[in-house]
Amino acid sequence: MLEFLSGCHPKILVVGDFMVDNYIWCNCSRVSPEAPVLVAKISKEDKRLGGAANVYANLEALGAKVFALGIVGDDEGGEFLKERLTSKFLTQKNRKTTLKNRIIAHNQQVLRLDDEDSEDIECEDELIEEFCKIVKDFEAIVLSDYAKGVLTPKVCKALIKKANEFKIPILIDPKGNDYTKYKGATLLTPNKKEALEALKYENLDGENLRQGIEKLKKDFDLRYGVITLSEDGIAVFDESLSVIASKALEVYDVTGAGDSVIAVLAFCLASKIPIIEACKIANEAAAVVVSKIGSASVSFEELKSFKKPDFENKILNKEELLKKLEGQNKKVVFTNGCFDILHLGHLSYLEKARKLGDFLIVGLNSDLSVKRLKGDKRPVNSQFERACMLASLYFVDFVVVFEEDTPLELISFLKPDILVKAKDYENKEIVGANLVPRVELIDFKDGFSTTKMIEKIQGKK
Repeated sequence: MLEFLSGCHPKILVVGDFMVDNYIWCNCSRVSPEAPVLVAKISKEDKRLGGAANVYANLEALGAKVFALGIVGDDEGGEFLKERLTSKFLTQKNRKTTLKNRIIAHNQQVLRLDDEDSEDIECEDELIEEFCKIVKDFEAIVLSDYAKGVLTPKVCKALIKKANEFKIPILIDPKGNDYTKYKGATLLTPNKKEALEALKYENLDGENLRQGIEKLKKDFDLRYGVITLSEDGIAVFDESLSVIASKALEVYDVTGAGDSVIAVLAFCLASKIPIIEACKIANEAAAVVVSKIGSASVSFEELKSFKKPDFENKILNKEELLKKLEGQNKKVVFTNGCFDILHLGHLSYLEKARKLGDFLIVGLNSDLSVKRLKGDKRPVNSQFERACMLASLYFVDFVVVFEEDTPLELISFLKPDILVKAKDYENKEIVGANLVPRVELIDFKDGFSTTKMIEKIQGKK
């Protein structure tokens, strides 16, 4: 996929709040005698593209043909942006181009000083007119909203309407808690905090995430529902919910990660890549960017070299898994469980199960279903952690998480050749037994159970 995208050069228009990020790098070695503050000695300054301009930079790094449309002030910041971007900037006198001064000491941001005007722009009609002149020439549009007054309700509604007339994907990085002005867009990319404020939810855990993202999609007439979940990855809702786990290796600075995500999504949709695949690539782009200091962009060459652990390739949703199995002509073994704390009993059981066929699929109860089955104090480990532990075993071929209390629907969907359960299910009803050609019961090592391990840790035994 990355090889294909490397050869794509879609034309993408970026509209929004274009800014200048000024990084002031300092050395700090003493405290001022005048007040209890650090004394910082400037070693260098580095002006970079910020806000919507950073989205532009990300798209350019990916290989897109990018054009910028926005408002700047009659000042040094405006000239900096005009010199570096292929653009049509309207200049509003007596308005400041947003300048963010970030003070960096020993690779840590210690202070940010903003110099800006954030009132609504005076030239809404002129901006809309310029947009209407050029919109038909692009394959995707990004509205990068930093609440600096450019993307007013009037501007957003007009731009979305015109983009939809030409059937051009229009993606928006939103700001504020009222998303009414974004109605009709292809997708929004709120982060977790922004989504909570817009939805007026207390959390986005478990079922709340599915309900919340579906509500965003429905209430604001979006083509896709998307929420970025920081260290938990990206959630996307099309016909159903998919959560793509985070890939970050080491986080140094989250500045600009959202810009990279929306840039990759716009590039992929402009290149006709399906939304789930687009979100996976965007997730990897965010992981690369947060490992850098300051606003940064990412290229497909960097993404090609970005390696996720091999075992994570074994964690799939049921649709992906079914596609993997198609045409294999292999004997598929299926078992299921919570696997909350992996122990020797599990390992012995799963290794024996794998020997019965060519592929071993483990159906894993989601966090919500474990709570329903085991109580509010379980699971001890999250479904992602449990899935990774299972997937790291060489004798487990695939892991698929299911939300229901039983794997009946999953078994019906995957149609495995062999269903495996522990020996203590003998003479008991086995869910899904009527759907498979063969059921096998395997001895489970005595003395091992998650409950006993938890009790031992708590000092109860």
